[in-house]
Amino acid sequence: MSSATRPTVDLRYRTIDLVTIATLGVAFGVVFWAWGKLYEPLSNLALFAFPPSSALLGGVWLMAGVVGGLIIRKPGAAFATEFIAATVSALIVGGTQWGFGVFASGFFQGLGAELVFLAVFYRRFGVLVAAGAGALAAAFESVYEWYSYYADWSFGYQLAHLGFFVVSGIFVAGIGGWALTRALASAGVLDSFAAGRETTTEV
Repeated sequence: MSSATRPTVDLRYRTIDLVTIATLGVAFGVVFWAWGKLYEPLSNLALFAFPPSSALLGGVWLMAGVVGGLIIRKPGAAFATEFIAATVSALIVGGTQWGFGVFASGFFQGLGAELVFLAVFYRRFGVLVAAGAGALAAAFESVYEWYSYYADWSFGYQLAHLGFFVVSGIFVAGIGGWALTRALASAGVLDSFAAGRETTTEV
């Protein structure tokens, strides 16, 4: 029986859930930090001559919350995984070019993803839910960046930034995060979780 039709959902945390959130947070934190180092040279490529289009690179920073929510499937998991990842990326030696602003980003990104899982009452975890989580995480982060980094942009530029970010959130964080979770499940890494025991493809 898929999680889409289960009559009840066990929302109690196990030790393995907490350990997995921490592990995912640290792993993604290292990825976030490394991607931050690549972001500036990549965003300066001619491909991103239109400044708001650099938001297409932002989806990578949203994956932790999506993957954490898809695997743990309990209240707070998406938010905690994303926020831990952001914290780790900020605390690694050298940190990121955004300084302590990364903590705010982790908060808004994690909150956006969490709200989508909450909206489906932690009962559905298919690709559409994952895409929605990535999209809302991107939207929250984009609006935060309007005021933190791009206050001098016109509203049209800000809306374009939002659009590009949401596209990246859907495809990179959402669909990409869903695919990563399925790959981990197929490899047997998630056998202790519902995500690893499912045989059906949810939407």
